[in-house]
Parts: sequence; structure tokens; C-alpha cells
Amino acid sequence: MSKTTSSDSQLPFSKKFLWGASVSTHQVEGNNHNQWTVWELENAAQLARSAKDRYGELEVWGEIKGEATRPGNYVSGKAAEHYRRYRDDFKLAKQLNLNAIRSGIEWSRVEPKEGQFNERALEHYRQYFTEMKQQGIEPVLTLWHWTMPEWFADKGGFLKRANTKYFTRYVQYVMENIGVNFTYVITINEPTIYSAFSYYYKRWPPQHASLIDSYFVLKNLARAHKTAYKLIKSHQPKARVGLAHNCAYVYTDDDSWISSLSVRIAHYIGNKWFINQVKKQQDFLGLNYYLGHRIKGVRSANTNDKPLNDLGWRMEPELLGKLAEQLHSEYGLPILVTETGVADKNDTHRKWWIQNNLSSLTLAQKRGAQILGYIHWSLLDNFEWAEGFWPRFGLIEVDYKTQRHTIRSSAKWYADVIKHSRDHA
Repeated sequence: MSKTTSSDSQLPFSKKFLWGASVSTHQVEGNNHNQWTVWELENAAQLARSAKDRYGELEVWGEIKGEATRPGNYVSGKAAEHYRRYRDDFKLAKQLNLNAIRSGIEWSRVEPKEGQFNERALEHYRQYFTEMKQQGIEPVLTLWHWTMPEWFADKGGFLKRANTKYFTRYVQYVMENIGVNFTYVITINEPTIYSAFSYYYKRWPPQHASLIDSYFVLKNLARAHKTAYKLIKSHQPKARVGLAHNCAYVYTDDDSWISSLSVRIAHYIGNKWFINQVKKQQDFLGLNYYLGHRIKGVRSANTNDKPLNDLGWRMEPELLGKLAEQLHSEYGLPILVTETGVADKNDTHRKWWIQNNLSSLTLAQKRGAQILGYIHWSLLDNFEWAEGFWPRFGLIEVDYKTQRHTIRSSAKWYADVIKHSRDHA
């Protein structure tokens, strides 16, 4: 990989461009109680026992073996203690020259029992986002990032159409009482990933294995978004409302008609289908990007000819701009990169990933794509769902034993790039 410096990055982004990082409540706050925490306790021992089968072929297995085979790795517990120490984390974000943080509200804290709202929890989030704004950081609010109150899960969650009214009630309560004006609001994070991993692949709670269930969850999440969109706009008309959608850039390296057809089908199913359900209720498209998908004929042609991150994912950061350009052309919506990052325990690839992300977005912008901002995943090392704590995505390293939060070398470089870009905007 080529060496990069801040001087390589004379990026033509405006002064209003959002330079940010993202977190999600369950992954960093600590001491939550929701359907995920229940599932973690029930499955931690089994996840630890099966760790070698799942991760034994990874290059980093020797380094992560101790963590990955420990049941406590799979219990979120205190996480990064962001709920308690968010002010300090915001100060670190300011040291990185960030002007945006994508973060959320934990539904299970705000409505721990059905119909019973916790004003103390809402007051915490009111102070949280007020503090963020006072420190000169634009909040990008996420209302739902996969976790839900246990009572809602017991009712069937988003599998049942009638249950969307409970999500609407939660959104209404927040918007009526939060007392903070938001420029950007994301209703739902990665609906297709959630429905697939929870209702088809059996990786996440409630561990269903039904294509039909997965489809109905997606339809109900689309309904929930549409209702929430109208509600949010009624309370904050100037807010720009969208969702964060995980997309892969699908491509082929041959010119056969069947490969081209396969690419179009895969792009439609994986990227466009859900957007099409809600495209009239989108002020921007929140784009989460981690992977490319190469196809040859009717088969996946992904090989290990690209660098792999710690999770074994092929790294193709240069495809982010192509994907943003493609989606902007198809929908005419401005693109906000709401997540993109790399599991990189030793901070070997992160700088290279960010550099190539930004270079590709620069090119996309020159070709006419409207790019609102770049929000890296993640601000902090976090609890990475069924993988637990061992994958390290953070610009800021978290020592989970001492809760010391330390800025990584790649993040310092990112801070220089941001400063350089602003100085030349």
C-alpha cells in the first residue's frame, strides 16, 4: 500500500462538509438492558466455544484467540462507558477536528416498559446532544440501531405489522420532548442487514431462518420509516430525514451479458429494493459501505486478491465513490456517508482505507455526485454484536480493562486531512 500524507489530500469539499465518526448506543454506552443483552447472556458460552470454527482461519487468530474464546467477550456489559463519559469522548472528537458525530437514542432506556417513558433517560439524551452542539459538533441522530425494549421483542418486534405503532409512539415521544433541533435524522439503521442476520441467517436474535419472515420484517421497517418520516417533519420541518442503508458496490471484470445481468439483479436486490420502498420519504441517502461484490457469470467471484481486514473481509475502499456516484445518479438524492470503516486491531490499514475512501468521493463529486459528508465507523472501539469486543473499528482505542480512551495514529492523520481540507475549502 502506498504511503499517504495529509498533503496528498487536497480535497475539494465545502466548508459545510460533515467530517465525522459514528457510534451506536448499544455498542458503546454500557449497562443497557434490551433484547440483545438478554440474548448475549444466553449465548455467550456457545459463541466462545465455537470461536475457533468461525475465526480460526483469520490472519489475526493468534492475536485474538484469548479474547474470542472468552465468554465475557460476547457480553456488552460496560462497553466503552460512553453513556457516562461522553463529554470526554466529545473532547477527543474535537481534537480530531470532527464537526459531526452520528449517534443515537436507546429505545430500551427511554421506554423500558410498555407505554412507560423514562424522563431521566430522555433528559440524558437531551444533555448529550446539547453538549455535542455546544462543542461545535453536528449531531446526526439515529432513532433505531437494531436494539429494542424486551417487551417489544416479546410482542414479535418488527415481524408483526401491528407493532410498528409502538415504534411510532416512541419516535413521537422523542420528537415532542427532546428539546433539541436536528439538521439530520436517521430513522432506521441498515434494515436489510438486520432482517437478513436476525430472520434468515440465524446469526442474531431472534435467530429465525425464514426468507418469508425476513421479507415481512423489511416491509414493516419500510412502513415504520414512512410513518416516522412524516412525524419527524411535522415536529421539525427543517430536519433532513433519511435512513442508513448498507450497500455493496456490485461489479464484474468481464464483458459477458450474463455477468452484466447478474450485476444488475444483485444491485437491485441488495441495494435498490429497499430504497425503492421509501424513496419518496428520503431527504438524503445515508450510505453505509464496507464491501464490494465481484460477480462473474452467475456466481460470486470474490477472491483473496485484495487485502483482508481482521474479520476477513476484502478491502476495496476505492469503490465507495463509485457506489455513491451510482446511487446519486439513480435517485437524485444527496449522499451522506453514514458508515464506512475497517476492523484493524493493529491500525495497519485504517489510514489507507480513509485515504482511498476520500479520494474516491472526490472523484465522484467531480462527476456530479452531491456528497454531504463522510462519517467514519467508528469513533470508538465498540461491542461488535455477535463478534463481541475483539474487532477494533475505532479511531479511538478503548482499553476495556482500564477504560482508557486513546487516539490512534491513523486518527491523528485523519485530523490533519480534515484541517487541510478546511483550510483549502
